[in-house]
Amino acid sequence: MTSPPKRIAINVGGGYVPGLNAVVHGAVLAANELGWKTLGIRDGYAGLLFPDRYPHGGLVELTPSLMEDLAGATGCILGTALRSDPFHVRSVNAENMVEELDASDELLRLVRREAIDAVISIVDAQALSIAWKLSRQGLKAVCVPKSAENQIAATSLSFGFNSTLSFTVDVLERARQAAQSARKIGVVEVPGEHAGWLALQAAIAICADAVLLPEIPYDLQRVANRLKGKIKAGRNYGLVVVAEGATRLEQEKSGAKDAAAHPLRSSLSPGATGEPGHHVIQRSGHVAEQVALELQRLIHHETYPLVIGQLVKGGPATAVDRQLGLAYGAAAVRAIQEDRTGVMVTFQPPSLDFVPLANAINQIRTVPADSVFVQVARSLGISLGD
Repeated sequence: MTSPPKRIAINVGGGYVPGLNAVVHGAVLAANELGWKTLGIRDGYAGLLFPDRYPHGGLVELTPSLMEDLAGATGCILGTALRSDPFHVRSVNAENMVEELDASDELLRLVRREAIDAVISIVDAQALSIAWKLSRQGLKAVCVPKSAENQIAATSLSFGFNSTLSFTVDVLERARQAAQSARKIGVVEVPGEHAGWLALQAAIAICADAVLLPEIPYDLQRVANRLKGKIKAGRNYGLVVVAEGATRLEQEKSGAKDAAAHPLRSSLSPGATGEPGHHVIQRSGHVAEQVALELQRLIHHETYPLVIGQLVKGGPATAVDRQLGLAYGAAAVRAIQEDRTGVMVTFQPPSLDFVPLANAINQIRTVPADSVFVQVARSLGISLGD
């Protein structure tokens, strides 16, 4: 007797990166080659837990022909789940109060009811931990890493980073031209709260004057000295790239954290930084504003802050990411075929392999002090503020 074809499901945990359909496409094609049926779960696990929210149901059948029609399209057919966590589901109780419930057992029951043999989750660092907890409760899960900042430690290249980097470089080139035309110092903040890969590699590509990273506490006087020298030599504009998690040297020495400086800020959000006001919850833009203001005081030359934030996570995927996405999706199916669940697909050139989820969570891929990219930046005369 032949066993019935497997039914696998695909979902996306965490936020959006360019080209997510490429990973889904790769998994669907690989599953189809094995005669398996593929389902998509909308908005993380919301499609299973709350199917009534969707006019056509929370599950969608994924076929090769459907995915071919979406090849190269922006957006994601399945949606994303930026704030969706089955272990902390908000609901309104009988007293009309909002409370959080653990819906993980219910989720696993629904997975069994739909006869889903395994789930492929395309996840960022936070959603990776959720997948690990679900796998410990019995879910057969395989994860594909995605990150606009390339900060997932167990892989050398997360899906989505190349596309984000490409668009960031394009925006920085425009910012540099604007700075040159206006004869100002542009200070551009890019995503990277914990890891500076995006800021560093983009700054190298654009030959910025300085780049400030979370991994290397900066002394702004040193950046100012570098800019002063160039201005004195007749170059009356400049470009400074800052990662949103960049930290001043004084803060590093004192151990001070922005979030601890104000009790209201800390109580509202443990990860919040900046002065009380519109930066209490959302830290985006705070570092660019702070650096631009102080640089203007130090060099007596007009500066302007610019925040590109979530803009770099939109648009089409690059050729590199389209190929990588297809390969990641196909590799995830291979892991299920080999009965290797509870793992994450990892790209360590030239191989795609698998690592246990336990070895992939709670780690950040930061920029080492001796990174080749750090060496290249220094050799190009780009100041790192140290």
